[in-house]
Amino acid sequence: MRKQIAAANWKMNLTFQQGEKLLDDILDAEVKMADHQLTIFAVPYPYLLMTRSEVETDEQNYYVAAQNCYHKKSGAYTGEVSAEMLHSINIKYCVIGHSERREYFNETNATLAEKTDLCLANFITPIFCCGEPLSIREAGKQNEYVANQLKESLFHLPAEKAATLIIAYEPIWAIGTGKTATTEQAQEMHRYLRSVLAEKYGDITASEIPILYGGSVKAGNAAELFACPDVDGGLVGGASLVAGDFIAIMKALK
Repeated sequence: MRKQIAAANWKMNLTFQQGEKLLDDILDAEVKMADHQLTIFAVPYPYLLMTRSEVETDEQNYYVAAQNCYHKKSGAYTGEVSAEMLHSINIKYCVIGHSERREYFNETNATLAEKTDLCLANFITPIFCCGEPLSIREAGKQNEYVANQLKESLFHLPAEKAATLIIAYEPIWAIGTGKTATTEQAQEMHRYLRSVLAEKYGDITASEIPILYGGSVKAGNAAELFACPDVDGGLVGGASLVAGDFIAIMKALK
């Protein structure tokens, strides 16, 4: 079975002390992950070591992700963080191309291809985000839009590297708006994304790649969304900041 993943994206929220308290509350619930299930905490840079220390004391499948990395190996880029730096503190996952990074920081598909390569070169699994804005959805061009994101950022990879990726589909019109794609819309797009991957890499490789849903996942809708055959968990924003909500989402993994 493909990996089923509950990924928490804290974004730019919580003080250090609040983050510690949130983690403690989640870990105290002692949610048992099956072998094919993972919980990943994507936290701000200053909290990476604290979070890694907290989750590595647990025997569950809990891991830490950075929310971003820079698209160059090293150099005079004040304020940026490289994939090599993340690897040096044993961070194993990194969110790449979140819609907020694309929109607010003008990240392009070509830039994200560079980030993906640097992560893989440093033994970091990219959680690669794709998704369409409302205007594209309303025009009925969402399939071509997300397919192009995959093709321009990922399709230079050989199959053995592509098989290690995690994809997160974000309907941008459903992030932070309280709107959520219907289960039918989520499954339809996830199935389409898997078909695009299969066309490039074959059915076996496509069947190995987890595709997470990332649009206003909540405790109340997680089980229904995750029950879709091609939805392999969620990249969770606001609900990941509430211990009880995120615990419920973790328990909803299939």
